[in-house]
Amino acid sequence: MTAETAKHGRRIEPLLDASASHDFADRAARPINIQGTLARSPELASAFAALGLPLLVGQRSLSRRDKELVILRVGWKSQSVYEFGQHTLFGRAEGLTDKEIGQLAGAPGEWPPNDAALIAFVDELCENNDVTDQTWAALASRFTDADLVELLLLAGYYRMVSGLLNAAGVELESWTPGWPE
Repeated sequence: MTAETAKHGRRIEPLLDASASHDFADRAARPINIQGTLARSPELASAFAALGLPLLVGQRSLSRRDKELVILRVGWKSQSVYEFGQHTLFGRAEGLTDKEIGQLAGAPGEWPPNDAALIAFVDELCENNDVTDQTWAALASRFTDADLVELLLLAGYYRMVSGLLNAAGVELESWTPGWPE
């Protein structure tokens, strides 16, 4: 796969460019392109990680699978090929199938009710900066108030990340998938 960006070429050169590395040992030792881009502003990169890491890997009651559904859908709704590609790998690791990942990139199709509520949540939040009462009630029947705050922060954080990736023109690494076929 060639380097791919959202709508235009790279606008900010990463300090270390991981997109060209094909050697596994080399790429494992190098930061990925988003990290290389954020390294241009070390103080903000640190703050960015301080918020993002607990949302992604923190020991909260949201499952990693639920988080990846939200992140992948946000990546699609934001048209961030980098975000979607990186989290395709994470989603697979959390048990999402390629068919499910493909459904998150387009019309969502049929999902179990719990998954459908998360997808509707992202769609509504990305389209209206709000969530309907019906979707909120579906989520509130499953999640605590603390979980709902986490869902809102998770979606908001990855909307911000997607905008950064798109506007900066961060390129996919050669080993990262892009949009599904």
